[in-house]
Amino acid sequence: MMPSLPQLLILIAVVVLLFGTKKLRSLGSDLGASIKGFKKAMSDDDNDGKKEFDNSQKVENIDSSDSNNHNKKE
Repeated sequence: MMPSLPQLLILIAVVVLLFGTKKLRSLGSDLGASIKGFKKAMSDDDNDGKKEFDNSQKVENIDSSDSNNHNKKE
C-alpha cells in the first residue's frame, strides 16, 4: 500500500524535526559521494577488464606471429 500525500508530508516533517536540515544535507551529500565513488570504481573495473582482455589478445597475436615466423625460418 502506498501512503497518501498527507501521510508522506507528516513523515517528512517528523524526519526533519528529528534530524535537522544540516544533518540531512550532510547525509545526502555523503550518500551522493558514495554513489559517485561506486560508479567510478565500477567503470574503472570495466576498463581494467577491457585492458586485460586487449593485452591477452595482443599476446596471443604476438605468439601466433612468432610461431609463424619461426616456421618460415626453418
